[in-house]
Amino acid sequence: MPRSVNSVASRAKRKRVLKLAKGFFGRKKNVWTVAKNAVEKGLVYAYRDRKAKKRDFRSLWIQRINAGARLHGMSYSEFMGKTKKAGIELNRKVLADLAANHPEAFEAIVKKLK
Repeated sequence: MPRSVNSVASRAKRKRVLKLAKGFFGRKKNVWTVAKNAVEKGLVYAYRDRKAKKRDFRSLWIQRINAGARLHGMSYSEFMGKTKKAGIELNRKVLADLAANHPEAFEAIVKKLK
């Protein structure tokens, strides 16, 4: 009985990985063993950074709210505490946008809190 090798699937797998390696520099784009490792590492980074992106944006929003609040003589924690107490249900993303792009609207919120 002849030896059975699934070359169709093997070639398809290699093609799929090399397609993902498109745009990489040097051997990483066309040598199977190097490309396989580079693509694997890239996918790990992609997974990790999808999570990190959420943290980064939240951090940015907090900085913007803090800057806006301090212009009106309040700290970030004081501002957020008062918004919760006043029942203002705007999330950090919206508050940060108001602080950065619509200072008059942000000022109205601050006046309501004081």
